[in-house]
Amino acid sequence: MFIPSHYLCSMTKKASILSAALQLLSTQGLHATPMSAIAKEAGTGMGTIYNYFPNKEILINALYVKIKEEEKHIFTNFDPNKALKPQFAAYYRRAIQFFVDHPAYFQFMEQLQASPMITDASRAVGYEAIDAVLALLEKGKADKVIKSISTEELLQFIGGTIVAYLRLHFRENSELAPSLKNQLKMVWDAIQR
Repeated sequence: MFIPSHYLCSMTKKASILSAALQLLSTQGLHATPMSAIAKEAGTGMGTIYNYFPNKEILINALYVKIKEEEKHIFTNFDPNKALKPQFAAYYRRAIQFFVDHPAYFQFMEQLQASPMITDASRAVGYEAIDAVLALLEKGKADKVIKSISTEELLQFIGGTIVAYLRLHFRENSELAPSLKNQLKMVWDAIQR
């Protein structure tokens, strides 16, 4: 399939803008990073950046969606016929490894925890990224393997443990192996019936 060179150039400029935004927003913060700094880091003009992202909120949402779409692939093979515990363990390890492999993603997402900048449409993409986990939790509750607590509360708890683990990992620059096994056991013990 032939792709015109101007289209490839556009994809590259947009990708470089998102990459520059990720780098600056994750290190300098959402409010301390002007669009002009992102344009400069991306090696593009202000007109180009505003052509793709009319304002900073749209840029931040685009970056959030990009990360969530990548995150979607960490746990796509949920099999309702297999045991839940090893599947949950696989998801948990992959979720942590995803952010260990992409520390800037974690730093960026940390800043968005309660941000009103993320639109409902972007949050919907975020929920799509965890569809398999939602299915796993629902199956676990139906099979009376996982506590009968609202799925939203379970996600809040599980996500909180992942964030706490990652904060410690990045602060201490520690290896994953020593405490991840214990962390995973504690989380499973907390959510199982």
